[in-house]
This record gives sequence, structure tokens and C-alpha cells, in this order.
Amino acid sequence: MKINEVEALVGITRKNIRFYESEGLLSPRRNSENGYRDYGEAEVEALRRIKLLRKLGVPLEEIRQMQSGAHTVGDGMRRHLVSLERERGNLDQAIRLCGRLTDRQERLCDLDAESVLAEMDTLEQTGTTFQNKQKRDVRIRYVAPVVITVGMTLLMMGLTGLLFWSIYAGTNGSPPALMLAVITLLPLVVIGGVVLALIQRIREIGKGEEDDAKSY
Repeated sequence: MKINEVEALVGITRKNIRFYESEGLLSPRRNSENGYRDYGEAEVEALRRIKLLRKLGVPLEEIRQMQSGAHTVGDGMRRHLVSLERERGNLDQAIRLCGRLTDRQERLCDLDAESVLAEMDTLEQTGTTFQNKQKRDVRIRYVAPVVITVGMTLLMMGLTGLLFWSIYAGTNGSPPALMLAVITLLPLVVIGGVVLALIQRIREIGKGEEDDAKSY
């Protein structure tokens, strides 16, 4: 099967399938005729198991251990259950703290944040971990590379136009063909490199599964 067929069959995006391959959780064969990946029933079943475990929040390393046979399913689930119990304890603490804050009638501008943060610090010292959403704040990460690419492209086009104008203005006849070729190709090469770098950067930003994996 091709990757688009597997994507439709299992319900895992092509991006994530590629990511699981890069993590060594999936090893499809290569078609000897065209070199394309050839997915079989074994890969489909492996992806279904990975999908199941990931929906339960099991870390990639734990899945790897179960795949290798180092841990049974029961071993992996017991280890993961400990993590879930810890997360539940953290959520319980957060719920209790939020519940106490519902009694506060002041506006946000009047809230004594320092005292609440001090209380949270005390809880964290005893093992509680709060959700730090500031680490996940939405950043417009695509803007900078796109702006740089557009700016560089416009700059190279402007320089190219200026060079052509200066050459034609300073000569009575047509400039040498080699000079024209160099002036034309160099900016195109630079622009092509910048665009390829942009595509690569967008792919890196779009790898949400890799961002998720950094937590484990």
C-alpha cells in the first residue's frame, strides 16, 4: 500500500506516519522497482497500536520499549498509570486553587498575584506541577521566515533590475550574453535557496508530533 492509502485506512496523518518512521517505530519495506515505501498489513497493525497508545497519552519511549519486547503491555500500562495518577494529583491541586480563586471578587488589576504565586511555589516544592500555559502560548512562528523570504526576494529582484538598467544605460549596444546570464542566474539561485529554506522551516514548525515528543 501507498502512504495515502494507509493514512485513509488507519486515520493517522502522513506527517505523523513519517515521524513514527523517523523515530524507529515503523519500518516499511522499499519497493525494489521505484524505491517507494511499501506498507503492508504489519505496518497497518503497528500504526493502529501506536494510535491506540498515543490516544491514551503513552510516551514514545514507552511504546518503543513495548515494541522491542522489553516491556509487556501490562508493564507499560502500569508505568503510564503512575504518570496519570501524578497528573491527576496535579490537576486536583489546580482545581482546589482555582476553586478558592472563584471566591475573589476583585478585578484582575487588583489581584495580589504575588501571594497566589507564592502559594503555588510552596505546592510545587512538595511535588505539584501546574500547567504552564505560557510555554504553549501561540506564537506566529511562520511570520518571521515568510517576511524574510519575501524581503530577500524583493531585494534581489530590485538589485537585478538596477543592474540591468545600469548596464543598458552605460552601453550603446547589447551587453554580452554571458554577463546577462550571470546577472540573471545569480539572483535566481539566491531566491531559490531562500525559498527552499522557507519550505524546510515551515515543515519543521509544522511537526506538532515532534513538539509533543519533547515532553517525554
